[in-house]
Amino acid sequence: MTDKLAGLRALPRLRLAHLPTPLEAMPRLGARLGLASLWVKRDDCTGLGLGGNKIRKLEFCLAAARDAGADCIVCGGVVQSNAARQVAAACAKLGLECHLGIMSGRVAETQPGYDSNGNILLDRLYGAVVHDIPWSEDRNARLRAIAADLRRAGRAPYLVPYGASDALGAMGYVLAGEEIVAQLPDVAWIVHASGSAGTQAGLLAGLLALGHPARVIGIDVDAQAARVAADVCRVGREAAALLGVATRWDDACVEVAGAWCGPAYGVADTTTEEAIALAARLEGCALDPVYAGKGMAGLIGLARAARFGRDESVVWIHTGGVPGIFAYPDTMARAGCVKIKV
Repeated sequence: MTDKLAGLRALPRLRLAHLPTPLEAMPRLGARLGLASLWVKRDDCTGLGLGGNKIRKLEFCLAAARDAGADCIVCGGVVQSNAARQVAAACAKLGLECHLGIMSGRVAETQPGYDSNGNILLDRLYGAVVHDIPWSEDRNARLRAIAADLRRAGRAPYLVPYGASDALGAMGYVLAGEEIVAQLPDVAWIVHASGSAGTQAGLLAGLLALGHPARVIGIDVDAQAARVAADVCRVGREAAALLGVATRWDDACVEVAGAWCGPAYGVADTTTEEAIALAARLEGCALDPVYAGKGMAGLIGLARAARFGRDESVVWIHTGGVPGIFAYPDTMARAGCVKIKV
């Protein structure tokens, strides 16, 4: 039988993640939402660096870096970037020097520990060299300058894109789509937090290549739904080309829901706090307020709006982000006070 993902199998890949990640039923939350078949894909359990969705992407991005002869990695992200933390952990594992352009100022009002706890604490623990970049600065130019300085010093840097979210990184979520279909063949809907676009683009391109009819809904976490959707279209087209199915790609397949993003990136609202509380008390699932909490809020909101049929199989992807919990003590305390009848 022809391998529908043959283009992906030919790409260089480093095995960094614990795969396949578990697919677990969420019966109590499903009952609360009127869904008979609700599941969580535990991509918070990818292992390396306390897990998360970026490890899948880095299997491809860092394989390309290795093949290019890189001896150090440059990547950018905000103070509580999950991607930056996972890049730092992967570099430690592989013996690569890691340079992180850490951007301060994107979140206007931060909470105690934001600048020293959570992901940024782990960045430093994993040995990353942290370069401070104000959010108001030309961030891309600064990252290029860091790489250029390394080259002048005789090093061989490789620049990993934000969130490892280019067509190559998206291949990690082509494989995730294949895993989900193997674990739950009748999956009808896949829902997840969407920001840097690679996760959603990879899922869509992979399902297209596999010929599977499941729908994907990304939940905007950036309060920039139109930008997220445009990026998913761009990366998705490029990922589909890598898989040899570019002519079948249709931008109409891209859906980014923007009603649960809160007022801004890194700022939760009451829907986020309720989602965190429901996931914790009904399923023992810990969610951060920046990414997974908003993704879960979107799932809950869509279910309450009857977007899914009662008997349709719905998979929500836990994309990770648990270290971020500890940078948002006030938000998490409010979530802990949400009154929920269990």
